[in-house]
Amino acid sequence: MTDENRPEATEPSEWQKRITGEWFGLPAVFDADGAHTGFNKVNRSSVFEDGATNYYMDCNFMNTGPLRNRFEASRFAFGVNDTGSHRIYLGPDFYGAGHPYGALVDSHYYSPAWRAGLNTVNQILPDETTQVYSSLLYEGPTIVAVFNGVYRKAFDYETSPKTRAAIDAFLERERELSSKPHVLPDRTAGTWAGTCDVFGADQRQEGTVEVEIRHSPVDLVRAEQTWAMSGALDRSFAYARTRIGNRHTYDGGDLHGNAIAYGRALYTTQYHRAEPMRIEGREFFIDADHTMAAAWKLYEGGVMAHVVFGPLAWNPD
Repeated sequence: MTDENRPEATEPSEWQKRITGEWFGLPAVFDADGAHTGFNKVNRSSVFEDGATNYYMDCNFMNTGPLRNRFEASRFAFGVNDTGSHRIYLGPDFYGAGHPYGALVDSHYYSPAWRAGLNTVNQILPDETTQVYSSLLYEGPTIVAVFNGVYRKAFDYETSPKTRAAIDAFLERERELSSKPHVLPDRTAGTWAGTCDVFGADQRQEGTVEVEIRHSPVDLVRAEQTWAMSGALDRSFAYARTRIGNRHTYDGGDLHGNAIAYGRALYTTQYHRAEPMRIEGREFFIDADHTMAAAWKLYEGGVMAHVVFGPLAWNPD
């Protein structure tokens, strides 16, 4: 796949090196209201050869309802201009760009086959073999569907019985977990804690932060939380939160806002009560132990200032 707008590269980008191999996943599919409609069985790979990067994706859209007809297309391919600080998608199946922040890429692009704009976040965890994926699909400003799930990387699925068994077992666990709702521990207090990377809007790493989210349930749908970051950023927030179905609200003291869950992925927007800042995030439970893959964008005065992301382990009291 060639394109006159794609300069030849002498070596793959840092992100391309991270995603070399074939990724296996079973993302869950949700309608605009958050109802689970099925799965999109996906094998995907991104290949650097002869100075060019090409992306391939094979889908099996296992769904019911009106989304089935819309997203039935199966085989996708597109070229990538990967020589600068962005990954520019050159078609024919996707047009747009991905913006790398270390082990996370935030992409905005368009699919002619699906007739939808997408905001996709791919977050590779520190083990370098697990990728947390989500796509919000839009018509204009309106969400029409959401795909999200966890991928596992392999190089020898077709030739190694051991690898094949491990990947197949992983996909079976994903079938069970992918549609589970994002429900916080409702009878147990504890903390989510871990080390997250911090990048500036210029895509340069500014260091790391230690993150701790203290969680104290009030009842089955309400909780008090405190969120503290220390290191490259030093911030703390306290707030109450409530869940009504798959909708969540944040009701101060420090943060007010709301969120909607599509399965185990929660998409949040929070506004500070006294500062010109907001936080947009994706908080994703990747296993049955409430391990959270967190990814937040911090805005100051309407301009994105930082991207913070990483895995947080749940530690019950």
